[in-house]
Amino acid sequence: MTLSIRNQLPGTVTTVTPGEVMAAVTVRLDGGQDITAAITVDAVRELGLAEGSAVLALVKATEVALATGPVQGLSVRNRLSGTVLAVGTGGAMASVRVAVEGGELTSVITRDAVEDLRLAPGSPVVALVKATEVSLAAR
Repeated sequence: MTLSIRNQLPGTVTTVTPGEVMAAVTVRLDGGQDITAAITVDAVRELGLAEGSAVLALVKATEVALATGPVQGLSVRNRLSGTVLAVGTGGAMASVRVAVEGGELTSVITRDAVEDLRLAPGSPVVALVKATEVSLAAR
């Protein structure tokens, strides 16, 4: 299956914490960083997810926020350290490619945000993604 989702990071499930309806699934990305997905318990069962399962963590580029330093006091679970590879700007929006250990992320943010944060190739950043915005696909 081919998807339009730009961010497809391979990893391995390290924990599944089920609730009544939703589960928190932690994935160790191939580069060593962890990402958490909040998905339904039905999805966990249908995908056969358990510790050791090989998965792809999928995140739409519009759901990736960027920070230029450590972030404190946020509920956002996923904070992936990386380095800006490229910035493409348009009239109002921009696409920022970020190298993270074991892969690459794309973030679509406003051009004003790129300018305010002074993002350029080589800039260190933290990619922020809410756990509810991470989908998982079995590999």
